[in-house]
Amino acid sequence: MDFEAFFKSELDSLHEEGRYRVFADLERHRGNFPRATRYVNGAPKDVTVWCSNDYLGMGQHPDVIEAMKTAVDHCGAGAGGTRNISGTNHYHVLLEQELADLHGKESALIFTSGYISNWATLGTLGQRIPNLIIFSDALNHASMIEGIRYAKCDRVIWKHNDLEDLEAKLAAADPRAPKLIAFESVYSMDGDISPIKEICDLADKYGAMTYLDEVHAVGMYGPRGGGIAEREGLMDRLTIIEGTLGKAFGVMGGYIAASAALCDFIRSFASGFIFTTALPPALAAGALASIRHLKVSQFERARHQDRVRRLRVLLDKSGIPHMPNPSHIVPVMVGDAAKCKWISDIMLDSFDIYVQPINYPTVPRKTERLRITPTPMHSDADLDHLVGSLHQLWSRCALARAVA
Repeated sequence: MDFEAFFKSELDSLHEEGRYRVFADLERHRGNFPRATRYVNGAPKDVTVWCSNDYLGMGQHPDVIEAMKTAVDHCGAGAGGTRNISGTNHYHVLLEQELADLHGKESALIFTSGYISNWATLGTLGQRIPNLIIFSDALNHASMIEGIRYAKCDRVIWKHNDLEDLEAKLAAADPRAPKLIAFESVYSMDGDISPIKEICDLADKYGAMTYLDEVHAVGMYGPRGGGIAEREGLMDRLTIIEGTLGKAFGVMGGYIAASAALCDFIRSFASGFIFTTALPPALAAGALASIRHLKVSQFERARHQDRVRRLRVLLDKSGIPHMPNPSHIVPVMVGDAAKCKWISDIMLDSFDIYVQPINYPTVPRKTERLRITPTPMHSDADLDHLVGSLHQLWSRCALARAVA
């Protein structure tokens, strides 16, 4: 087989469909988010970022930066190994205590990413609990899907956020088999929110554990940033809450919060935890500072929601179609892969606006979109420039306008 020809052919097909992904060469500016410098053939150009998952700009917060610098001065750069072999640092211990407190759980366990925390936890539970059946929402993140596949346990896919379908599938399962319902709070592409209380009710009825992925909600919702479950007073009803340190908290890493026994179980049996180098102490220190700040500060969340509301109003006035949802994610719907990429390219090259196209397989074909994530740092002028640019390009692309 001509492997190089195969690789090239597969890449050519992505180009033809308008789905080839290009990474913008960006340099963020400390203390000046969402501004960044883009490098094109080595030449710098200023741009405004509109698609960052650093939702609250905490990756630029002075408390977070100072905590990371202090940790480097005290501990050096790396963790020194896996958590089992010289890699557990006092910052890790403090961070896990802070996360357990955030979610009202006995314990927490940190991982190198949110992807790994999902994959390792779901995979380990599915492997180690005899006859476990995992009931997975149809739109769960790839990391959850891969963890369940890795587990090789029985799995049942239920229609997205469909309580009737979930109950029908729970009722049809072996009543003697242990069960786990895995779902997310905020779904990152459509921005919709799951009916957590009703899912917990079904879990109680059928004796199932619950696994809630809150990665797009932690820091963003609830009086202390504990997520949708905290906002709705439901954290105590969830068996496992999983989150990330790399989005609203602005740093890097993932975690679970649960009972002491469950966290210890994952710590003791999950290969994705046991055999990987621990987070550098500086990252743990930065996350710790971010969580502590957002537990007491309401400014970032309030300002953020104001920006989201204003953006939606401006889009409506311009007839730019966007998917309605109750969260902070604003999907501007294009519905064509090539046009979606073209709009993204022109906005970057001509309007100095960086927003990545979201195409298949991340979203279904014909639902291609620009996934816009406003932050507290975007000004009124930024919002006007963004929507004005979209307004111009919508006409040039002959795309349909939304009807008010």
